[in-house]
Amino acid sequence: MATPLFFSDELLQRYDRPGPRYTSYPAAPRFHEGFGDRELREHIALSNEDPVPHRLSLYVHIPFCESPCFYCGCNRIITRDHRKGAAYLAALDQEIERVGPLFDRDREVIQLHLGGGTPNFMTPAQLGALLDSLGRHFSFSATADRDYSIELDPRHVTPDEIGELARLGFNRASLGVQDFDPVVQEAVNRIQGVEMTLDLIRACRTHGLRSVNVDLIYGLPKQTVEGFGRTLDTVLEARPDRLAIYGYAHLPEVFRAQTQLKAEDLPSAATRLALLRLAIEKLTAAGYEHIGMDHFALPEDELAKARRSGSLHRNFMGYTTHAETDLIGLGVSAISHIGASFSQNPRDLGTWEARLAHQPDALPVWRGLSLDADDRLRADVIGQIMCLGEIDIREVEAGHGIDFREYFRAALARLEPMVADGLVEITRERVRATPRGQLLLRHVAMAFDAYLHERAEAMAPARFSKAI
Repeated sequence: MATPLFFSDELLQRYDRPGPRYTSYPAAPRFHEGFGDRELREHIALSNEDPVPHRLSLYVHIPFCESPCFYCGCNRIITRDHRKGAAYLAALDQEIERVGPLFDRDREVIQLHLGGGTPNFMTPAQLGALLDSLGRHFSFSATADRDYSIELDPRHVTPDEIGELARLGFNRASLGVQDFDPVVQEAVNRIQGVEMTLDLIRACRTHGLRSVNVDLIYGLPKQTVEGFGRTLDTVLEARPDRLAIYGYAHLPEVFRAQTQLKAEDLPSAATRLALLRLAIEKLTAAGYEHIGMDHFALPEDELAKARRSGSLHRNFMGYTTHAETDLIGLGVSAISHIGASFSQNPRDLGTWEARLAHQPDALPVWRGLSLDADDRLRADVIGQIMCLGEIDIREVEAGHGIDFREYFRAALARLEPMVADGLVEITRERVRATPRGQLLLRHVAMAFDAYLHERAEAMAPARFSKAI
C-alpha cells in the first residue's frame, strides 16, 4: 500500500455510513424464523449427498466472561460462578449427540474453533471433556493442515495451562489485547498487563502451537494515534503470526454494555481512519501482508499463502484457509453454514437450553435461510471482494452462467461514485478496489447486496455498524 491513504473530510462524511461486515451473505439480520429443524436436516442430507463430500469446520461458542468489556458486541454472559460452565457443557453434549450423527462419518473435521465469550472460562480438563464428546460424534482429521484454535483472555490463563491446551490438540491460539494504553483500558473496563500477554505468546511457542494471533481494536474511547502506535510497537516486538485489527462497532441500542461508554470519548471518523492507516503502515513495514479487510499475516503463514493463491475464505470466524467446508455452529447463538443454507441457534441461553431439554431429538434452531441462486451468486461476488479486493468477471460468468454487466447493471451504477473518487477500478475483466478502496471493501460489497437495494422493501430494517 504505497499509495497515500488520504481521505478528505468531505469523502469521509460521504462514506461514513452503516453496512454489514459480510462474514456471510446474506448478513445474519436477514435470517428468519421460518427456517427450522426440518429445513436444517434437509440441507445436511443434501450436503452428505454431494459427489465430493466437503470436510467440516466446527465452531463451539462458550459464552461466559468473568467481567464485562464495555466495547464488546459478542453474545456473552457475565458470571464468576464456574459451576455454570459444567451445566453448559452438559447441554452442549446433548446438542453434539443430536447434530453429529447427521453427518457422514467420512467427513473429516479439518477445522475446530472455540470462541466466546471466554473459552478459557472452562478449565483445561473441561475443554478436554468437550473435545472427547466432539470426537465421539465427529471424525477429527489427523492431517498436518488441520486447524484447532481457541480464543484466550490473557487475564485468565497461565503459561502452564497453554501447555495443557497444546496437549489437548490445539495448535492455534488467538489472544485478545485490544489496546495496551492504560487510559483506553480503564475506559473500556479491561485492565491487562503487557508482560502477562507477552509471556503467553512465548508460552504458545514454547509448547509448539503452530500459530498465534493477536486481536486489536481501533476506534475505542480515549484512543489516540500515539497511544495505539505504542501498542502496535509492543505487539510487533513479539511478532505474532497473525494480527486482527478490528474496527469498534458502536451500537449501544443493541449491546447494553456499550451504554457505559461516552459517545464524546469515541474517535472521529478521521481519527479512526488514521488509526487504521497507522496499523497498515506499521505492519506492512514489519513484513506483514494485509489480508482482506482487517487481518494481517506473516508471508509464510497459511492465511497469506491463501490470499496469494486466491483460496482465502471469509466466514463467521473471520478469514480462513478452509473454503471447501461446511461450518457447524454449536452452542448458544452459534451460526452454521451447511450447503446452501445458514442457521442460527437461539441467542438466549435459557431458550437454547430449554429446546434441548424439552424437545427430545430436536435441533435447537432459532432462525436461518435457504439460499436461492441469486443469493449464491452474490455471495460469490461479495466473497471475492472481501477476500481478494477484486472480482474476476469472467470467472463469475463461467461459474454462474450470467452476463456480468447485464446482471449487475444496477450494482455497477452504484459503484460509479467510488470510481470517480479513485476507490474502485472497473475493466472488461475485473472490478478492483484501489489501494485506498481496500479500506472500504464493505462499501464495494454493499453495491452488490440485494437486501440493501433490490429486496430492501420486503425486508425488516437491520442495524449495522458504520463502515469507517
